[in-house]
Amino acid sequence: MQFLGTVVRFVVSAIVLMVVSWLVPQFSVGGFWSALFLAVVIALLGWVIEGIFGKRVTPFGRGIVGFIASVIVIWLAQFIVGHVSVTWIGAILAALVVGIIDLFIPIANPFLGARNRQR
Repeated sequence: MQFLGTVVRFVVSAIVLMVVSWLVPQFSVGGFWSALFLAVVIALLGWVIEGIFGKRVTPFGRGIVGFIASVIVIWLAQFIVGHVSVTWIGAILAALVVGIIDLFIPIANPFLGARNRQR
């Protein structure tokens, strides 16, 4: 059941990224598969950042440090995922829009569930 929940989170994240692509002019995603791969890459980069710097510095953390980490992760992800184009302003606006959407539709970090089960 956990696998299905993780898949649903990534699909919802991909849909959110497509909506952000539609709203933010300097952030473009080529299609659903690019958005899905982008969601996976953002989650993996967030997981790596959390492992190196701790929970407060991740894109999934709150506050200005989490926001800056989100901007950097979104900007870096464009170099890994094809058909994604982001400027610095686009990354800032995308992180802001994703943060606002996350207030209404919370998308949990898929790696947190596995970590909590291990404890």
